[in-house]
Amino acid sequence: MTARRQWVIAVGVVVAASVALFMGVRTLRDEFVQVTVGTRAPNFRAVTLDSVPQVRTIEAYRGFVTVVNIWATYCAPCRVEMPSLQRLYDEYRDKGLRIVAVSIDAPGMESAIRGFAAELGLTFDILYDSPGAIQRDYMTSGGVPETFVIGKDGVIRFKKLGYEVWDAPDKKALFEQLLAEQGTS
Repeated sequence: MTARRQWVIAVGVVVAASVALFMGVRTLRDEFVQVTVGTRAPNFRAVTLDSVPQVRTIEAYRGFVTVVNIWATYCAPCRVEMPSLQRLYDEYRDKGLRIVAVSIDAPGMESAIRGFAAELGLTFDILYDSPGAIQRDYMTSGGVPETFVIGKDGVIRFKKLGYEVWDAPDKKALFEQLLAEQGTS
């Protein structure tokens, strides 16, 4: 084999590897970007608990300060946390706060989820994602509750794994700051 032929083969291999790398990064780009404070909130797909379920996505909440809370009925800390989310919602909903609690309970748990929400008097959006795809989309730890606070611009501003008192003074200050900001997605 001549030196020229070896160079042609080497260049061909480098070009093929570069194209494969470029296509791989382009295709899997979302897998390389962590979902954390400072990143754009990923889309999700969950359904309402209405008699005829409606699909909701993050787009329904664009332009609002939004709390995305991932939870389940079997989660004791979720039960403790939810009343503080309700109090926060009661205080700030008219100022542009939206809360969406996405249950990742197993299929067929609609009645239990409705009962949980009714028992605690929850009036914010309760959605259901029985496949739990939101956990993959938001790259959660797998535990519940896990919560993401998203600014009007669609960027995650605060992330919390575990129980939180959402109407505590420091959290209220965070929400007042976010609600005062200009900007939409």
